[in-house]
Amino acid sequence: MMRAGLLALLLMLPWAAAAEQTPEKSAAYVVDTGDAWVDTQLQDINHYAERYPDSFLDEVSRYAGVSRGYIAALMHTHGWQAGDIYFACFWAHVIERSCRESVQQWSRAVPEEGEAKRWEAVVAELPVTPTNLHWRALRHAIVASHDHWDRPVTLDATLQRQLGNREQRQRAAANPEPAAATR
Repeated sequence: MMRAGLLALLLMLPWAAAAEQTPEKSAAYVVDTGDAWVDTQLQDINHYAERYPDSFLDEVSRYAGVSRGYIAALMHTHGWQAGDIYFACFWAHVIERSCRESVQQWSRAVPEEGEAKRWEAVVAELPVTPTNLHWRALRHAIVASHDHWDRPVTLDATLQRQLGNREQRQRAAANPEPAAATR
C-alpha cells in the first residue's frame, strides 16, 4: 500500500514540476499589454516568482485582494505565468472587478491564426473601458510591489515625477499625509 502511494507521488512529480515558474518559462515569456513599461515589469515579475513564489503569491493575494489558493492554483496547477497572474489580478483590482473575471476573459480569448494572446485585446473585451487612470493605478501597484520585494525598478519620467525615488516613496509610505478636508 505504501508502495502504491509512493508510485503515485513519483508519477505526479513531473506534472507538478512542469507547472512551476522556471527560468525557461520566464525566458520564453512574451507579454503584450499595450504598455511597454508594464510589459518589461511583468517579465521581471516572472523572474522574481521563480525564486520567491511564496512572496509573489502573498503580494498578489494581499494587495490585489485575491484568495491565495486561487492564484496558487493558477500558478501551480494550471501553469499560468506569474506575470499573467499579476496582470490579471491587479488589472481586475484597478477596474474594480474580480480577478476571476480577468482570468476567464483571458481563457476565452482566441487570437488570430499565428498570433499570440495579447492582454491588450483581453482588456478591451472586459466590461470596463480602460482609462489612463486605470493604467496609472496599475503602474503604481507594480512600483509598490517592487518596493515591497526590495527589488529595483526603473521608473520612466512620468512615474518619477508622480512617485519620486525609492527613499521618497518609503518616507511617504511611513508617514501618509492625512486626506484633505472636504468642503
